[in-house]
Amino acid sequence: MLTLRRSEERGYADHGWLQSFHSFSFAEYHDPAHMGFGPLRVINDDVIAPGRGFGMHGHRDMEIVTYVLQGAIWHKDNQGNDARIVPGEVQRMSAGTGILHSEFNQALYDSTHMLQIWIQPAERGLRPGYEQKGFAEADKRGRLRVVASPDGRDGSVKVHADATLRAGLFDGAEQLEMSLDPTRKIYVHLARGELTVNGQVLKAGDALKLEGESQLTLSQGQQAEVLVFDLGA
Repeated sequence: MLTLRRSEERGYADHGWLQSFHSFSFAEYHDPAHMGFGPLRVINDDVIAPGRGFGMHGHRDMEIVTYVLQGAIWHKDNQGNDARIVPGEVQRMSAGTGILHSEFNQALYDSTHMLQIWIQPAERGLRPGYEQKGFAEADKRGRLRVVASPDGRDGSVKVHADATLRAGLFDGAEQLEMSLDPTRKIYVHLARGELTVNGQVLKAGDALKLEGESQLTLSQGQQAEVLVFDLGA
């Protein structure tokens, strides 16, 4: 079964310094039909103005993955981590028993465009943790590169959840066919560009849910950057 959701159907919040689209219920946006998908709980598509950001705030019992599309975001937390995240890098923060952090766009003139992804952990009360890795564009060109997984395979960041995240870049004749386990949930989020997924044409911000499907087909990309989540129940 395929379920298509268009970008404009997402929740939206305009905070002036922050423009945010919500794929799932978040903050003041609440939609009982979109509370999550498997352990995937949040995809916030954020554009942050220069010199602005999220002040120090807390999280508990959540795996938080940051994926930067444009610009940079500076992360600081009470565990001593202080890092700049740029396109091509993926950050994983395990909130566990509790963590405080801030995220700022320190640029003077350029906005930061990023995806913040929340995944429910397989167990609560984990020790807070942090991990950040870079992935070459060549490794995502015309293929899906594992960037986050439960076992940290292929050099990916490790998430403490039944979820594997792959990222790919597709343009022109580049295409991919991948076998799927039909008992798993697959969530495809098109971060930018245009891409045909199992016959459905997706544009930036669109998403496609796959349930009971045995194959994933990506083709006809136009400067597409895509995230594919393989999720347990």
